[in-house]
Amino acid sequence: SYLNLFMFFMLTLVLASNLIVMFVGWEGVGLCSYLLIGFWFLKKSAADAGKKAFITTRIGDFGFTVGILLVFATFQSVDFGTIFQDLARNPRSEAVLTTICILLFTGAIGKSAQLPLYVWLPDAMEGPTPVSALIHAATMVTAGVYLIARMHPLFELAPTAADVGAILGTATLLFAGTVALVQTDLKRVIAY
Repeated sequence: SYLNLFMFFMLTLVLASNLIVMFVGWEGVGLCSYLLIGFWFLKKSAADAGKKAFITTRIGDFGFTVGILLVFATFQSVDFGTIFQDLARNPRSEAVLTTICILLFTGAIGKSAQLPLYVWLPDAMEGPTPVSALIHAATMVTAGVYLIARMHPLFELAPTAADVGAILGTATLLFAGTVALVQTDLKRVIAY
């Protein structure tokens, strides 16, 4: 049932036509992740890993929330179509767009386990193997990538934020790849 609930929230996130519905899916995925990682809740390491994932991703979600509020303050809408049409008609200052994009990217950092909020993902392997392999190593970490892709028109007009994302992504790639080389648990290698 947790896996099905996860899929429901992931579909909600992907099919959303505005930032509020996307955020509902985003938070639902975080809740299901907590439930799935801590599935064997009598095992202390699993319960602790679930809490760690939940708290760490909430840090990123705070930035995402502030980003949504700033989008609404700037465009008077959270609907993707309205935002992008308004942006095409009336370009905003690069500073405002950069701030919005970096705040949204903060949410992606948490969900996609990028530096410095990567610490939850290796511990997430405490959950059942299908959860580790299919959900956390493949699906949930792509939610952050999807957010950036969905908001691409904003990032296109905020090259500084796009550069920050590229630099942080590259640093995460090098760091995680290096750490994966010395792991002995196959699930942790996949996580990194």
